[in-house]
Amino acid sequence: MSDLICLGEPLIELNGQADGLYQMGFGGDVSNVAIAAARQGTRTGMITHVGADRFGKDLITLWHREKVETTFVRAIEGQDTGLYFVHHDEDGHHFTYRRRGSACSRIDSGDIPEQAILGAGMFYTSAIGLAVSGSLRAATFDAMSLAGKNNVQVAFDPNLREQLWPLEQARQVTHEAMTLCDIALPGLDDARRLTGLHTPDEIIGFYHSLGARVVALTLGSAGVAVSTGDAIATLPAFKINAVDATGAGDCFNGVFLSGLPRGVHPEEAARTANAGAAVSTTGFGAVAPIPYPDDIQKLKDQTA
Repeated sequence: MSDLICLGEPLIELNGQADGLYQMGFGGDVSNVAIAAARQGTRTGMITHVGADRFGKDLITLWHREKVETTFVRAIEGQDTGLYFVHHDEDGHHFTYRRRGSACSRIDSGDIPEQAILGAGMFYTSAIGLAVSGSLRAATFDAMSLAGKNNVQVAFDPNLREQLWPLEQARQVTHEAMTLCDIALPGLDDARRLTGLHTPDEIIGFYHSLGARVVALTLGSAGVAVSTGDAIATLPAFKINAVDATGAGDCFNGVFLSGLPRGVHPEEAARTANAGAAVSTTGFGAVAPIPYPDDIQKLKDQTA
């Protein structure tokens, strides 16, 4: 049994440093979310495939260390684990991917373990899995439908990667997926591109109209707007000396989702997740700086 079961592609991260070298780490938005939730004490599991290579072994070792359940992770002989590079400049951070034909991209509907979803309290995935390949897209839709039909809450991030597919296709497919979701976790920039809307209120209303009961719209340096359909609460960002925002949105999602199974109100869960995302920007990489509850509480106490 898991409080949260996650479907998506894990990746090896090579993060560019000031000296021109690369620091190896781990990424993949869904894996980041799983680890962030697990660090909050949530029983979390992954559904995915990795290559039966050194990188795949490293990822499985990582999940074991982070107490993320790997029963439904398969290492596939003859297939590769995907990876990406992070480059930093005055405009922020930029990604270059090497993931085509990866083990996870070859997942199809027959690879989805029904017992993993039926035994979970919540299912999480993102639009990146919808974009990576047609087979993973079909598998993701089947998993979302299975969860919904069996009263397992579905959380979904319409994470947009225009390097992976055309914007119009992303809009159509992502909106369709959103009709299967209970908890929507969009970021403002992506949501503006996907919906054609501009203000947080308009975007939140749109995602509610597609069926989401809870919408947590991250606003970058402006914080987060969270809604359960009755009213929108806008929570300011925590001020902190950020060095790398890689994975901050994933950290927000993992911390936010970890609170809901414990009965935390979405507004308070968003406040805690806001602090968690802020702390995660104080170190390099997507995983290493993900905070634990004490780190988050310390920041909240400092700004109370």
